[in-house]
Amino acid sequence: MATWKPAYLIHGDDHGRIAERRAALRGRAEAESGAGGLEVIDGDASTPENVGLALSAMTFAIGRRFVVVDGAERWKQADVDAHVVPALANLAPDTTVAFFAREDGRAKVPAALPKAVAKAGGDVIEQATVKSRELPKWVQAEAKRLGLELEPGAAQVLVAQVGDRQQRLLRELEKLTLEHGPGARLTADDVTDAAADSAEIQVWGLVDALVARDRRTVFRSFLELREQGEAIGRLIPLMARRLREVLTIADRLEAGESPAQVKSSTKGSPWALDRRIKEARGTDPEMLRRALETLADLELQTRGMGDLDPDTATIRALGRMAAAH
Repeated sequence: MATWKPAYLIHGDDHGRIAERRAALRGRAEAESGAGGLEVIDGDASTPENVGLALSAMTFAIGRRFVVVDGAERWKQADVDAHVVPALANLAPDTTVAFFAREDGRAKVPAALPKAVAKAGGDVIEQATVKSRELPKWVQAEAKRLGLELEPGAAQVLVAQVGDRQQRLLRELEKLTLEHGPGARLTADDVTDAAADSAEIQVWGLVDALVARDRRTVFRSFLELREQGEAIGRLIPLMARRLREVLTIADRLEAGESPAQVKSSTKGSPWALDRRIKEARGTDPEMLRRALETLADLELQTRGMGDLDPDTATIRALGRMAAAH
């Protein structure tokens, strides 16, 4: 069973890491006390006054009580002093409160909150994004934590190819760990061979969803790619290439080759090949051929040969490709 502190404050501008910590803490809390032992205060209800009242209220719940509070970055110092500080000073011994603050620009937690959390015997954890120039060293440190040793040049290559989003860099490091195993020392060439650029990584997820005919994930992945500035003219050939890879493997398996034979004669990381083989075994090759034909038509439409704007044409094409029949 987890040993809980009375209070936690997780704050900073690394919103992705904060969301992960929130999900992990909430999962642990529900596992220990059930949904009935967890109270979430967020949105308009997340005010220092409401939080103070909630922490001071008596409860008849059995076991530890957990209170998760979002939006502390919007609070004012005077309100925290008036409502939250006294509640933390008199927190019931079977209560744990976790404050989450997604800071950005001027939106910062009032100085009184971390002081009150620390005084109550809690933990204050800052999740800050790393400056671009410091990312290679950060990547090396995270790789070491996972059991890998990255040469300086390898860390620089990874940042250049994947981008500066820390969560995406972590996912790529995890894949490198799976591929090479703990204790491996990787050079720049090793990383160049294994890592794809930022758009390609997300396109893998989009193609995975297409093969699985998961329409919701297909549309969400496409819109995320567009929001980060990826051009449709670049995305179409990336999608086509990934679909052809899966189709090639599906055809070979259908012709009687074993997965081991496919892996032994195909370039690429074992991790990625295992994913492609798994997809190929669970899909219909004819569906993949139709999807490639649709992409070919879409490429013509987005080059000025269609009546619809490129985004509308692409969304409709993705919908057809992900259709169940």
